[in-house]
Amino acid sequence: MKTLRFQNVLTPQGMGAAELQVDDKGLITAVEAVSEGPWDGWLALPGIVNAHSHSFQRVMCGYAEASVGEKSFWGWRELMYRIAQNITPRDQYVIARRAFSEMLTAGFTSVAEFHYLHHQPDGARGTEMAQAVIDAAADIGIRLRMLPVFYQRGGFGHPPSDMQARFIHESVDDFLGLVQRLGIAVAGIAPHSVRAVEPALLPKLVAGARELIGKNAVIHIHVAEQPAEVEAAQQATGHTPVELLAEHCELDRYWSFVHATHVNDSDMRSMIETGVNVVLCPLTEANLGDGLFPLQEFMSAGGRVAIGTDCNARIDAIGELRLMEYGQRLARQSRAVLADKDGLGALLWAHAARAGAGVLAMKAGRVEPGTYADLVILNDTAPLSGLSPMRAMDALVTGGDVRNIADVYVGGKRVEPGDDRNDEFVTVMQRLCA
Repeated sequence: MKTLRFQNVLTPQGMGAAELQVDDKGLITAVEAVSEGPWDGWLALPGIVNAHSHSFQRVMCGYAEASVGEKSFWGWRELMYRIAQNITPRDQYVIARRAFSEMLTAGFTSVAEFHYLHHQPDGARGTEMAQAVIDAAADIGIRLRMLPVFYQRGGFGHPPSDMQARFIHESVDDFLGLVQRLGIAVAGIAPHSVRAVEPALLPKLVAGARELIGKNAVIHIHVAEQPAEVEAAQQATGHTPVELLAEHCELDRYWSFVHATHVNDSDMRSMIETGVNVVLCPLTEANLGDGLFPLQEFMSAGGRVAIGTDCNARIDAIGELRLMEYGQRLARQSRAVLADKDGLGALLWAHAARAGAGVLAMKAGRVEPGTYADLVILNDTAPLSGLSPMRAMDALVTGGDVRNIADVYVGGKRVEPGDDRNDEFVTVMQRLCA
């Protein structure tokens, strides 16, 4: 048993000084109010789950910003495909180590890896690429949940392209074989999108996954990220992507729609009524020019919104929350869009932490008995210095950065984020992207 004491702790009941009892499995067994130290830190927050990551894309940072070619998501995707062709298992390990280390530094204590770079560069099948991700997470100390991606085709009525070959499984059974081989690292599955998976196959895919993983297996899927995707779905089927999913699947709280940028009012009602979650990646959605999800409407109706880092061009939990709010302010020309009467920062952080754990069915995201002691500890340096804890949370989201993060705990153990393979990462990056 381990004891941790903090001057301020953000719990579901509010903010206050507390002592946490943590067992040998890293689970909190008790949270008790205290009035004096010694203290292990100033302000403890529940760690945020990074609910959507493609770790290999971290290597692209700095290589996709020139004004050349198709200046849209689709042009960026072609560059990503070209880089992905040559990534080896060792490359994947080195890149993932860098990404996961930066995630811990940035306030993420867990990560859901939306993993679709399955096969080796020569086409060989196996688990080596996924295992490289698993090994990197274990070495860095971040809590990992794998979401293997089922990728079947290149689009509505189109076979996969040569550059998509590393992502493809020819059948549901072939894909489920991979899920079975990966074992306990897998929290659920990720049909890539309705453009990349025949919707009629989804019931068999979901049933097979839940037989292997359990009834709590989660299902994550890219939905309506781009207008072209919505238009293609409507032209091919007469339905939006959300309508296609609702027609073929029993949607519930175990489903998460990633991005959902271009859903319409009918889609929104369906999502709220069925209880599906949304995973937003504001920094990536801005980087790719995707657009803005109708966030305020969804949250006001009780919708749960997790955050992810997606392409990992910038890994920054605070920055993701800031852009969640600021994007809505710009769209509405209004302030404090997502805030309540008590402020903005604590509300946004707590919601993202709780929702991130929820979309992966994890015992995390709250500081309370029965959850993992995954914690982010803040210092009281500028711009937080001199402020009460609640006002400091507002300052963190509107003006803070990673320098305000003093410590990170995963399962009650303090971790030291850092990547000792910088030279190897630089070599990999230059070879793949030059």
